Amino acid sequence: MDADVVAVRLREICLGFPEAVEKPFGGHTAPSYRVRDKLFAMTGEDGVSLTFKAAAGVQAALVAEAPERFFVPPYVGTKGWVGARLDVDQDWVELAELLEDSYRLIAPKRLSARLDAPASGTG
Repeated sequence: MDADVVAVRLREICLGFPEAVEKPFGGHTAPSYRVRDKLFAMTGEDGVSLTFKAAAGVQAALVAEAPERFFVPPYVGTKGWVGARLDVDQDWVELAELLEDSYRLIAPKRLSARLDAPASGTG
């Protein structure tokens, strides 16, 4: 998949969460995604990887199940963060769910709860 298409897709997913913003991480130029200035996802400078937070045990399960798609990232891997390769075929439904889980682990409970609220305007 084209790197620009991947970037657009990630942006759509991540910025769809309440109060999520895109902002570079440190001295990097690659996009990272935050809620209340806390990282929940960041892309690599090379544009071919994504790192996100995961609950206990998820990293090991993903890496064991699909090592061609997931890896233990440097620096934050010891804290349970997961690396995803963006230069291979990814299951975008699964990736969106993993990003939502990462957001929920980082966001304040009040914001996470908004993901569970029924859509308004139905009446």
